[in-house]
Amino acid sequence: MSVHANTRAMEKGIVTDFGSRMSYGSYLDLDTLLSAQKPVSRPEHHDELLFIIAHQTTELWLKLVLHETLAARTAFDEDDIGRALKCVARVKHIQKTLTEQWSVLATLTPTEYSEFRHFLGNSSGFQSYQYRAVEFVLGNKNADMLQVFESDSAAHDLLAKLLEEPSLYDAFWRCLARRGYDVPASTLHRDVSVAYTMNEELMPLVIHIYENNDEHWEVYESFEEFVDLEENFQLWRFRHMRTVLRTIGMKSGTGGSSGVGFLQKALELTFFPELLAVRTEIGR
Repeated sequence: MSVHANTRAMEKGIVTDFGSRMSYGSYLDLDTLLSAQKPVSRPEHHDELLFIIAHQTTELWLKLVLHETLAARTAFDEDDIGRALKCVARVKHIQKTLTEQWSVLATLTPTEYSEFRHFLGNSSGFQSYQYRAVEFVLGNKNADMLQVFESDSAAHDLLAKLLEEPSLYDAFWRCLARRGYDVPASTLHRDVSVAYTMNEELMPLVIHIYENNDEHWEVYESFEEFVDLEENFQLWRFRHMRTVLRTIGMKSGTGGSSGVGFLQKALELTFFPELLAVRTEIGR
């Protein structure tokens, strides 16, 4: 077979017969994946495909974030801080990708979105159970959220389970206690079904580790990894809020929330409050 200029020749060893072999497409189940985009606008609006794919890819990444965060929690349960931090490092890279994805959705102008938004009904990103699951694992728990998922038993059961389980941060402090650190009982025996809040009794230990980091390097590194995790999450929240503001202004959300106002309130939430509060204390 002749090869034209500016054409890469097929190598003899490349497999071309997939009649009885697993192919790239079959391994990834691309027939299912690429047929999962089903616009509801009529006539079908050109930009709805962008809207669907942006949210579907976010859900895929959230699935991996949840997978890695739960693995990190298990690693802390098994006193393997190194393995836990490896999982956290991967989550941080995923978070950067998720944040950058908002720039693609931001190309959707207010005029374009308004032409198919009404077809979405009450569907909203507020109803993402995977996002809520990630928040629960990181400590931002809210039992009231479960009522949103009463019609989806699998999602409801997952969130109910995570609500009653220790968060990643809880698992971390329990790991440190088993290693001999003086973690206060108020941290070790708190009600894990409610949102984590600032515990002043933890501050002496946190300050001590920051001020003597050479002696506690693995724990010190863990603190900073958690801070990275929180900062990335807040950047994602901020880009979400700004993208919504850019696209629909101050309109209410399709799911019934106040829209931008509701998203702004999320910026006040924190996962690891002591690790932020210590910044004020160091060097005083």
